[in-house]
Amino acid sequence: MAYRPTWQGHLKLSLVTCPVALYTATNAGGDVHFNLINPKTNNRIRMITTDPDTGPIERSALVKGYEVEKGEYVLLSDDEIRSVKLESTKTIDIERFVPAADIDRIYWDNPYYLAPDGKLAEEAFAVIREAMARSGQIALGRVVLATRERLLALEPRGKGILATSLRTEDEVRKPGEIFDSISAAKPSAAMIAIAEKIIEQQEGPFDPSLFVDRYEQALKALIAEKRKGHKLVAAAEPEDTNVVDLMAALRASLEGKGGSPAKKSAKPGGGAKPKARKAG
Repeated sequence: MAYRPTWQGHLKLSLVTCPVALYTATNAGGDVHFNLINPKTNNRIRMITTDPDTGPIERSALVKGYEVEKGEYVLLSDDEIRSVKLESTKTIDIERFVPAADIDRIYWDNPYYLAPDGKLAEEAFAVIREAMARSGQIALGRVVLATRERLLALEPRGKGILATSLRTEDEVRKPGEIFDSISAAKPSAAMIAIAEKIIEQQEGPFDPSLFVDRYEQALKALIAEKRKGHKLVAAAEPEDTNVVDLMAALRASLEGKGGSPAKKSAKPGGGAKPKARKAG
């Protein structure tokens, strides 16, 4: 299957440059997609772009606008937006190497695969990739994607490079904004000890094949039942643990009454344990 690159340009390490292509490393999540339907006619609703003064307008006639004041916009055509040229629109220039542990996990965003673009690019690409691997560090470079310059974390992955976009500092909320209101009271040492034993029971290797989208599966089952004309019953909401019964709930969990613990054995033929990224 031929994949279409998200971005094409050059990878540059000092004076060494080679053509590369960037591909999304993930598939669009979910097979269940809903449309808006008028239940009286069973017709799918069409979303029509409309000007409040003149009525419907063709989408192809629209331009982008940036609101500078309430109701006042600076209009920009696609050509004008494309006229903004940065080196990172066509070149991923490696600027720095940092230890992986220095990058807090909260900054990791979307993964991409970076590959040489053409046979002639493979030798220079391999030199850069192997030098990165021997350094044992994360390479940082910038790229313009969808009218935004993003910082990329580059690391060797097989015969290619895994490129993960990083969030900017402005995009990450300060934890204190959410956590400061949480009580600083210390929980019971006995309860913590039981919780630690529960964690030990549920330890095991990470196997992504064991984690499926159960909500999507339930939606498909619901749709199948609706097609058969069956009446549906809403599922009961889980109850919160009563603070008075917290110790009892912990003990029951330890005895296996709260659900089966995760299996510790790895899947037969499984590969090496993935390298975890540590928070900075």
